[in-house]
Amino acid sequence: MPKLASKVRTCLWYNGDGHEAAEFYVSLLPDSYFEDGYIPNPEKPPLVVEFMLCGAPFMILNGGPTFPHTPAASISVLTKDQTETDHLWSSLTANGGEESMCGWLKDRYGVSWQIVPEALPKMLSSDDKDAAQRAQAEMMKMKKLNIAALEAAFNQQ
Repeated sequence: MPKLASKVRTCLWYNGDGHEAAEFYVSLLPDSYFEDGYIPNPEKPPLVVEFMLCGAPFMILNGGPTFPHTPAASISVLTKDQTETDHLWSSLTANGGEESMCGWLKDRYGVSWQIVPEALPKMLSSDDKDAAQRAQAEMMKMKKLNIAALEAAFNQQ
């Protein structure tokens, strides 16, 4: 059984392709790596995979088709700039992923993600409530978030 190095971790349920998903996720984000796994049958994919995404602990359970992914749970990533936002967006929507609204997407495994430039929460929590509302209104029109457009709306007088 895995060591469960972290006392608390998010567990995502997959239908057999969880190890592949974990490899993909670890390849996308810095400071991400595999920790452990449990392979009760070497002829089948690992039953459990433990990994870290940017310091956040995750576990994947290849539990079968019983529980499909829903947007009720998502992985949220703060990006430092538009380049990182664009890279994650294009990588996660490739090969069957789907764009949604306001920085949300679904990857090819059906997992929902929020790709949020770190500038957005700063704008939305600004003391200038009018500027914050303009940034929010602009965000509501977008799929992938565009920092320059958000800043333009925020700074509009």
